[in-house]
Amino acid sequence: MSSDKAGRLGGQITIVTAAGQGLGEAIATTFAREGASVAVVDINLAEAQRVGDEIEAAGGSALVLEADVTKSPDVDAMVKAVLERWGTIDILVNGAGGFHKLAPITEIDEEEWDRVIALNLKTAFLCCKAVAGIMMERKKGRIISISSGAGIAPNPHAPSYLPYGSAKAGLIGLTKHLAKELGPYGITANCVVPGTTLTPRVRKVRDAASIENIAATNPMRHLVEPEDSAEAALFLASEEARYITGVSLNVNAGNLIV
Repeated sequence: MSSDKAGRLGGQITIVTAAGQGLGEAIATTFAREGASVAVVDINLAEAQRVGDEIEAAGGSALVLEADVTKSPDVDAMVKAVLERWGTIDILVNGAGGFHKLAPITEIDEEEWDRVIALNLKTAFLCCKAVAGIMMERKKGRIISISSGAGIAPNPHAPSYLPYGSAKAGLIGLTKHLAKELGPYGITANCVVPGTTLTPRVRKVRDAASIENIAATNPMRHLVEPEDSAEAALFLASEEARYITGVSLNVNAGNLIV
């Protein structure tokens, strides 16, 4: 990775949550490559530090922060640290999300439901609320949230997981409402919607034959890489997308066509 201070995001101050691995890491390093100063935020400080070190080694600017973005005090501290370092916030990428187990509705307890909703939807609400006033005052800003095809429709080739799909659908709804509310202030709000992606976690839990079988169900006969979603997020953060708001951009090799 090489850093270009005059890239497509030159001088933009960016927060990326869950930036210590997977899609968040790819987005953080891609944005840094394009000249953004990136707050690398993760609940796992060691992983965040690794990504921050990579950005700095490539000549970019990174601020490594440990935060549990399901908790408002952590979110407020994160925003305060970014403002102390760089003075403003131009871009927020809500990358936090995931699930803990697959189970039918009859086996999902209230605690599990709350945990998954918090991780995938509450995190975005808290982070958006924390930066909205800053962006509104400046009359500019980009909010990009990482949803999932599960938020649009159940995957016909995988088990359904109600809390995760519900949370990701909620994230798409949150984004549409933000787009309407914040549009008059020059702020865009959009979602990147990945399909099954070849993250390190997927490579760890699935063997080569399983991955090949999943890819074969896609019209393009491929699974997307984290970098594919990162490039989509880059476009939505760029000047080229200045009047694109309220959209869900599918990145899935045709896995879900709606």
